[in-house]
Amino acid sequence: MTHAHITTWVIALILFFVAIALHKKESKRAYKIVVMILRVFYLLIIATGAMLLFSLATITGMYWVKALLGLLVIGFLEMVLSFSTKGKSAGVAWILLIVGFIAVVYLGFDLPMGF
Repeated sequence: MTHAHITTWVIALILFFVAIALHKKESKRAYKIVVMILRVFYLLIIATGAMLLFSLATITGMYWVKALLGLLVIGFLEMVLSFSTKGKSAGVAWILLIVGFIAVVYLGFDLPMGF
């Protein structure tokens, strides 16, 4: 299940950067399609993460912190896309996204169930 979870978030990151590139090219229809596919991948990330979380014999607090941070990272991805679409500055959202993503990846590989 770990491989499925990692695969879904890697594909989601690729789709995120494709959506950013499409937005800069002002290709509205393609941008909307990619964003909708990206949102499906958010659901897959949440589903595989929940399966991983509840497959543990004992769930420690750090696993809950990682799960919460993972949800926040998905929110930050949406914030960056939303701010970019509205023409607002997304600098703070980008910083939150990068810091949150680094924290989640660190916890994911550091916790006993990680690779």
